[in-house]
Amino acid sequence: MPKLSIITVNYNNGDGLQRTMDSVFNQTFKDFEYIIIDGGSSDGSKALIEKNAGTLAYWVSEKDNGIYSAMNTGIAQAKGEYLLFINSGDELINNTILAEVAPELSAEDIIYGNVLFVKPDKTTYHGSFPGKLSFDFFAEYTLAHPATFIRTEVMNRMGRYDDTFKICADWKFFMDAVFKENVSYKLIDTTVARFYLDGISSQDAYAGIIREERTSVLQKEYPAFLEMYLELQELRKLKNNWLVRSSIKAGLIKTPRRL
Repeated sequence: MPKLSIITVNYNNGDGLQRTMDSVFNQTFKDFEYIIIDGGSSDGSKALIEKNAGTLAYWVSEKDNGIYSAMNTGIAQAKGEYLLFINSGDELINNTILAEVAPELSAEDIIYGNVLFVKPDKTTYHGSFPGKLSFDFFAEYTLAHPATFIRTEVMNRMGRYDDTFKICADWKFFMDAVFKENVSYKLIDTTVARFYLDGISSQDAYAGIIREERTSVLQKEYPAFLEMYLELQELRKLKNNWLVRSSIKAGLIKTPRRL
């Protein structure tokens, strides 16, 4: 059994897929299998996968029901003790990071590190995660997939990802794992991957879907936290409005026609 199953989900992102594949193939640590699930791309991604098929444990290129459905397909094929999801476009931070992290993959069910966020304009900032995962954290954030190692047995026991969600199935999984299943977890205080902020969950246009999906989870599974979550969302709106108004007052941005 390999120590690790690395799963990449891709759809019409050939350039990003190449970057992700390079970061995986160039690792000095080799005790892993690599699985690629492509959603029936039409941009040449399939040819790229076929070219590297000899180094893959499993791959498929066919229409699916969304990102979490594709991830579940990868999980079903995984033979590793731990899972690492690095979707197309994201990449491991350097060629030795898996060798550095591998000794930590032993006791805990979830092991997570930090990420380097890359904005669409290529500027970057570090994302650091807390050692204790509380509701306060999940009310605003979630763990970063390309820096989080999940024990495969736990993922399968919990039923994998709920693919009825468009964006928040991983958030729900981590919430359930920590608060319902009481899984063990540990922070590795090192940067594991570059996370490119051009995916669906990073786009402002989808903020409403994220709020809707998270609210539905809290109403059904965590009603005691729902009011706190909604209050935090309102406070965030007030904070953002204050920042805009302060910037206008200071002359840093022009006054919009309506505010």
